[in-house]
Amino acid sequence: MSSIFSRIIAGEIPCYKVAEDEHHFAFLDINPKAIGHTLVVPKQEVDYIFDLDDESTAALHLFAKKVAKAIGEAIPCRKVGSFVLGLDVPHAHIHLIPLQDESSVNFASGQHLSLSSEEMQRIADSIAQRIK
Repeated sequence: MSSIFSRIIAGEIPCYKVAEDEHHFAFLDINPKAIGHTLVVPKQEVDYIFDLDDESTAALHLFAKKVAKAIGEAIPCRKVGSFVLGLDVPHAHIHLIPLQDESSVNFASGQHLSLSSEEMQRIADSIAQRIK
C-alpha cells in the first residue's frame, strides 16, 4: 500500500504543489505550523530519511534548499527552518517552516493554522513563482 505522500505525488490526492523535479516533490502542509509550511519529499517511497543512499540524501537536501530560498522570498520571516521528524507518515520528508523566532514552531502541540483553500493556493503559487 502506498503512503499518502506517494498518492499525492501520483495525483490521486489533491495538494498545493510548490515544486517538482524528476526525483522530488514539494507541497504545502495541510496542517501548517506557519504560513508557507512546506513538505519536501523524495518520490522514492522510503520510510526513514537516513535509509536513502548518500546521493539521494544529498539531492533531497539540495532540492529542499531551492524550495527554502523561494519560501524565504515569498513569506516574510527571519529564516526558514528545516526539520526532519517523520513519525506520522511512513515516507521520508523534510518540513520547511518560515520562522520569526525559535518558539515559532512546536511540533508537540496539536496547534496549527487554519487557512482557506484560496489562501493555501495563493501561498503555494507565490512560493512556486520564486523557484529557481
